[in-house]
Formats: sequence, structure tokens, C-alpha cells
Amino acid sequence: MAAFEPRIYLASQSPRRRELLAQIDVRFDLLLFRGGPRADPETDETPLPGEAPAAYARRVAAAKARHGAHLLQLRRLPPRPVLAADTTLDVDGAIIGKPVDDADAAAILQRLSGRAHRVLTAIAMADGARCETRLSVSEVRFRPLTDDELRRYVASGEPRDKAGAYGLQGRAAMFVASVVGSPSGIVGLPLCETALLLREFGYPI
Repeated sequence: MAAFEPRIYLASQSPRRRELLAQIDVRFDLLLFRGGPRADPETDETPLPGEAPAAYARRVAAAKARHGAHLLQLRRLPPRPVLAADTTLDVDGAIIGKPVDDADAAAILQRLSGRAHRVLTAIAMADGARCETRLSVSEVRFRPLTDDELRRYVASGEPRDKAGAYGLQGRAAMFVASVVGSPSGIVGLPLCETALLLREFGYPI
């Protein structure tokens, strides 16, 4: 690998992850994958049969980071570490990702109402020679939600691109009775684990 430059690639379309990296002054360029019908099979987020939520999050994050490192070679881009992440919810052992539509978002939020769930965010970094992962686990407890609250929140559009159909940094903060763990991990990029992983790959942080 070439001499390390204090800059990385972020393999994510999430504006929240971009904001969190900027918060800790990490310099990065975006590395985007294809989406929709032409999406890269290497980044398929379909759970495997019987896969546990923690294993799923680590596997998907690692697959994104490895694929990103491979794309650098194909696109003849400067060789830098690639950071990727995956956030999922663990509700009674079930993997809960992004809602497929508004009806699914409402069903997910009804399931979360009045109870606790775990938010798992795995991060992975790859440089072509190796890939390392870290996992952040937090617990979020929702207060009981009314049907009217659910209806108005789903209608706002906020749940559509978020794991678990809600964003802690948005309007859904009013649903959260308590948090145990990493607020940045719940938003999508655990900064403690990210900083330690960056340091392992030589980033001066």
C-alpha cells in the first residue's frame, strides 16, 4: 500500500455519517456504490437464514468495506482505507432494517412502542490487505406511542430511509424515554469505535 495520506473514503450515502465524521475532523471522500436494480451483489443486505443481528451487522459492514477497497483498484483511485457501516435493530432477536414503505414503517414503530430495543451499528475498515470490524450496541426505550403520533410521524417522511423507521436526531427524539450506550452509534456511526479503528489504520486522530 502507498504511503498513508491523512484522508479516507466513506462508503456510505448517509448524510448523518458524513456529519459525524466531520464532527471529529476526519477528512474523507465519498465512495458510492450502485443502487436500485443495478445494485452491486457484493453489498446485498438480505439477512442469511438464521443469522443473528450482531453477526448480520458485522457481515454487511465488512462486505461494504471490502467491496469499496476493490472498487478503488477498478477505478484506479488513490489507495486509502475505506470506512463502511451498517445499522440494524435487534427486537427479540429479529433483524429490523429500513422500512420498505410507510405501512411497514408504521408496523415497526408499533412494535417499538412502550418497550426497549437494541440498536447495533457495525463499522468496518478495509485497505485491500485487511478488513477490521467493530460493533456498537446500545439500548433505546420508547414510551408508549399513540396512533395519532405514529400516523403524523410516518406522514412526515422521516422514517423512510432509517433503520428501525426512526431517527434519534430528528422528530423521533420525543418518543425516546431513555438511551443506554452510544448516541452517535444509534444515529449511524459510533465515534468512539470509529476513532479507535482509524487509529489502527494509521489515521492521525
